Amino acid sequence: MNWDQNPKPSTNVSRRTLLKSAAAAGALALTSSNGILPAYAQDAKPIKGGHFKIGIGAGATSDSLDPATYTNSFTQLFGKTLHGYLTQIDADGKLNGELAESWEMTKDAKIWTFKLRKGVEFHNGKTLDVQDVIGSLNHHRGPQSKSAAKDILASLEDMRADGNDTIVMVLKEGNADFPYLLEDFHLGIMPVKDGKADVSGVGAGGYALDNIDYGVKGGAKRFAHYWKTDAAWFDSFEALSIQDVTARTNALTTGQIHAMERCDLKTIHLLERNRDLEVISIAGTQFYTTSMMCDMAPFDNADLRLAVKYAINRQQLLDTLLRGYGRLGNDHPIGSSDRFFAKDLPQREYDPDKARFHLKKAGLNQLKIGLSAADAAFAGSVDAATIYQQDAAKAGINIDVVREPNDSYWDSVWMKKPFYMGYWLGRPTADWMFSIGYAANAAWNSAHWKNARFNELLVSARSELNDAKRLEMYTEMQSICRDDGGEIVPVFVNNVGALSKKVRHNKIGPNWDLDGFRCVERWWFADA
Repeated sequence: MNWDQNPKPSTNVSRRTLLKSAAAAGALALTSSNGILPAYAQDAKPIKGGHFKIGIGAGATSDSLDPATYTNSFTQLFGKTLHGYLTQIDADGKLNGELAESWEMTKDAKIWTFKLRKGVEFHNGKTLDVQDVIGSLNHHRGPQSKSAAKDILASLEDMRADGNDTIVMVLKEGNADFPYLLEDFHLGIMPVKDGKADVSGVGAGGYALDNIDYGVKGGAKRFAHYWKTDAAWFDSFEALSIQDVTARTNALTTGQIHAMERCDLKTIHLLERNRDLEVISIAGTQFYTTSMMCDMAPFDNADLRLAVKYAINRQQLLDTLLRGYGRLGNDHPIGSSDRFFAKDLPQREYDPDKARFHLKKAGLNQLKIGLSAADAAFAGSVDAATIYQQDAAKAGINIDVVREPNDSYWDSVWMKKPFYMGYWLGRPTADWMFSIGYAANAAWNSAHWKNARFNELLVSARSELNDAKRLEMYTEMQSICRDDGGEIVPVFVNNVGALSKKVRHNKIGPNWDLDGFRCVERWWFADA
């Protein structure tokens, strides 16, 4: 079974599975204030030139350019800008090759053979070869690895070179979605010497690192020998960590930056009125969470977790916090555009009586808990926590909103405090999302949740090639998450950003924020 960069239709079941996944991942909505892709932003001919500046609502002094450590949109943007990846998802949500020119798999989806693109050069002058791929992926593997991508590659049993430009990957069990995993932002391909990957930021992407001041800003310049001829239009770019959403918005409206991510939806109407700006809203896979650490009291009790879930008014969050820029969540991470979405699973609604019922089953009449929040978690996180506080009080759950520092949130709060706000960018496939965030031993299991039946189904569904059977398994897994899991998923939120009309772009990708984190190489200035 062979895949080239632009796959053609086939009657093969496994290949059809992958193509369906691509279609499911591509649900996209792009709007200006009227919901239509602006004429100035589409079908334009790119030109080179200019220095692009973007404001990012994340970044910390503890950040690193080592792809194994990427945890926020600041480093993720640099990852997709500095590095090349074996595969990529385009603006239509379709999976294509990037550094891998083509690939094929065996009928059981256990052995994958990737053909590398020839003539690709790293920023240090080295030419891409198979050993760079093997070393880059091995950087995330092994017993000593602390990489968040370790779980993504857990099924990879062996890799071997077949010449200088072909690599064979053998999996422990079949996985028809495997090429999607290689698009993960952690898995940038780095130059390798003596088996060790260069984690300093040297890559094969469209821009070479110029400077970095972690938690503050970083910049890069166009790589003169980039292999793509239809990308990397800016001469250079600069990303500024501006975690305060008001400061980020002011920087955009005063022309200090050309684009920003994660707009404040409370004031989005003001940006929509600004004739010099474009507001973009992408319906992708991102969702907000409130994590309850299942290995810490009182959240080690399933009934107590259900009580808290019933005490959340999701519709109010969608209407007042998101201003309609999203969809209701149902306490599991699979969005409605996914082909394995459990569409018949009842939507959980705000019900103080049921909350009290489960609270009593947990042996309590009232509950007092602290909820950690900060804008670093997501814009409006503190406001969301306040809404929680007001609604939960009606069920006898008294929430103390703890406003945490932005700069240290992902180091000191995430997966450490017992009850905290967060967000997920989501993933293109159900298996990928479940594997990295919900599997028992996943590095990013942000609620420390473990469920034996869920983990059994996760392994079985991954290797099942019959779509109907996979749907049954994934439906049960979503139900288990909903009723037993440690994460509240109240809403799926559109990726809402804004940019100067001096910036041009074509169709914007839905798989990650900021055009799949590829805005730097895909966008350009109208007049450089």
